Order: sequence, then structure tokens, then C-alpha cells
Amino acid sequence: MSVTVIAFTTLDGIVSDPDGRGGTPGGGWMFRHGPEAVGGDKFRLGAALDEGVMLLGRTTWEQFAQLWPGRDDAFAARMNAAAKLVATRTRTDVSAWANSQVMDGGLVDAVKRERREVIVAGSLSVVHALMAEDLVDEYRLITFPTVVGTGDRLFPEADAPLHLECVSAEQLGQAVFACYRRTAR
Repeated sequence: MSVTVIAFTTLDGIVSDPDGRGGTPGGGWMFRHGPEAVGGDKFRLGAALDEGVMLLGRTTWEQFAQLWPGRDDAFAARMNAAAKLVATRTRTDVSAWANSQVMDGGLVDAVKRERREVIVAGSLSVVHALMAEDLVDEYRLITFPTVVGTGDRLFPEADAPLHLECVSAEQLGQAVFACYRRTAR
């Protein structure tokens, strides 16, 4: 099992309200630089979507369940076909998006039991909980040339540094896709 976090982020590490649906003053920063960085499989998930499992918090799942089933391109077909676990304490029905199921048991224990690759999209509270337990192996980030100044950060303040290795980076329009992996634990 490995855990990969995928996220759109600003230069100052903000991940909140990338599409502007949250109505924050700096929201919508993801679309200000054109579509090159957001369409298709920009996070290079490939077979991980076919063989792994997406892990989504309730709010992210609800947003994605409204967005993805209505799309008909090749990447949408892959997203819709992927296995999905929903971390929620309040929702029991996740039938609105194919191949979704509510996670059984606590988040950390469920992730530790998982044998497939786990891909976490959005879902900042899930990401932070997994970070706190040292369970994230890889970060795939698309960083936009925007400084928002306020909002939720991917990497919260911590007592100890987190050391990562950059294994790849490439320009996507005005954004940069980079893959970072944990160094030895």
C-alpha cells in the first residue's frame, strides 16, 4: 500500500477554493491561467486509477459526484470507473457516483488495511490526518503562479520538518506539475 496526495496549490501553499465555488476573495485561482494545467490526467495517475482506490472526504466526494458523472471524455470515464472510498461520519448513501463506498472504520486504520494504492484528492482534513500519522508517501502537486495570502494550506505548521525528494517536474502552461516522494523514514 502507498498513499499519494494530489493537489492544486498556489505558490504560497494555499489549496482552498481553487475553482471559486467557495466564494473566497482569492478563490478561482486555478482557472486564471488557462486550461492547460487542469484538463485530463495532469497528475499522471494512469493505472493507479484502474488498480488503486481514490480516498475522498465527504465534501470533496459531494463536489466530485456532481461534476464527474456528467462528463464523457476518456479521463472522466477513468475517474467514474475508479474505486472510491468516502471518509464520512454523516453520509451513508454514496450511490450518486459509481463505485463509491463509505469507508469502514476509522480513517487511519482503514488506510493501513488497504492493499491498493490510495490516491487522496482534495479532502484536506483527510490529508492532514494521514500526514499526522506519517502515512503519505508521495505528493503530486500542480502549482499555479498565484499568491493568495490567506486560506487553507496543504502543509500545516509542524513540530518537525518533512523531507521530500523531487522526482519530476514539468511546466503545464503557466503552472508546474511536480512529484515529491518521502525520503527514507
